[in-house]
Amino acid sequence: MFKAFGIVNSSERNIHVEGLQDYRAIGAFSFLGRYRVIDFPISNMTNSGIEYIQVYVKNKPRSLVEHLGTGRHYNINSKSGNLQLLFSEHSGVNDIYNTDIDNYYSNLECIEAVHYPYVVIAPNYMIYTTDYSKLIDAHIESGADVTMLYHSVDNAKENYLNCHILNLNRQKGVLSIEHNHGNAKNRNIFMDTYVMSKELFISLIHKAKEISSLYTLADVINAGCRDGELDVRGISHRGYFASITDFKSYHDANMDLIDYKTATDLFHDNWPIYTRTNNSCPTHYFDTANVSNSVISNGSMIEGTVENSIVGRGCTIKKGAVIKNCVVLADCTIGENVHIENLVVDKHAKITHAKEIISPAGEPGYIKRNDTL
Repeated sequence: MFKAFGIVNSSERNIHVEGLQDYRAIGAFSFLGRYRVIDFPISNMTNSGIEYIQVYVKNKPRSLVEHLGTGRHYNINSKSGNLQLLFSEHSGVNDIYNTDIDNYYSNLECIEAVHYPYVVIAPNYMIYTTDYSKLIDAHIESGADVTMLYHSVDNAKENYLNCHILNLNRQKGVLSIEHNHGNAKNRNIFMDTYVMSKELFISLIHKAKEISSLYTLADVINAGCRDGELDVRGISHRGYFASITDFKSYHDANMDLIDYKTATDLFHDNWPIYTRTNNSCPTHYFDTANVSNSVISNGSMIEGTVENSIVGRGCTIKKGAVIKNCVVLADCTIGENVHIENLVVDKHAKITHAKEIISPAGEPGYIKRNDTL
């Protein structure tokens, strides 16, 4: 029997992806036309042998709950495994008390009932692949109290501004955790991924509640680092990494993975990313279609030009339409001779009357869900 259970945590209260998050949690965001963002942490867990998983849900739960279902599509053993959805008692988006600690404390009985000795905690808004079984083994071998996963970047001045960074000593010990203020380009971005014993995890929940109602898990661990009460180690992540913490980062992560070489850093033959399947016919490309460097999902009808874009399931791209550098979600219609660039088009939107919508490069625009233009 495996020695750890998994927790997929929801995004922090300071993270908001304008437009898209008004309708669903970040974990429920469509990604690359086929997946949802939450598919990545859950697939990492099941591929690593973790089959008991708790998913914490704060706001806008419907889309996420529908996608997760019973969890059978994540290859979780129906006899020994379980996917459990747990909800926050605070539902306000800007509720300052809506912290991860509050969420854990509200569901403490469910955590205490788990019989695995270790826990792996991962976020629902970061995209990466890693083998958690190796992370757990490294944690146990080191004798550390907490092990944290980080990714070294050289563009932290412009990106990851809603993320935390880890300050490390030469032995990869964590000295402190702080917000990325964009004052240096080389940073160790904390991937909001922890490994620790269940016993310590529960004690940290109680300690955080005693110190402050606003404390997060990162806050109480950071206090333990400063006071020397906790031995916290960092482990570096290799491969593709994206953090969906604002609108631009969502658009850019989709765009990045159109490139095949970049995609091979995330997708591996022996590491499948599971998702809820959708039975639909193959995409129909008409004689007038011109598609290049794009990812097109099933069930679409393509008559126009699609360049460097993501097109979701069941979309209709009419004759003469031009789509460039766009993320088009499921069941959208782009009408005849419509030209759009640098946009995220939400589900069920129809652009038929407005013949040209172009946002500046690097500043993607947003078309609302169910909107007709």
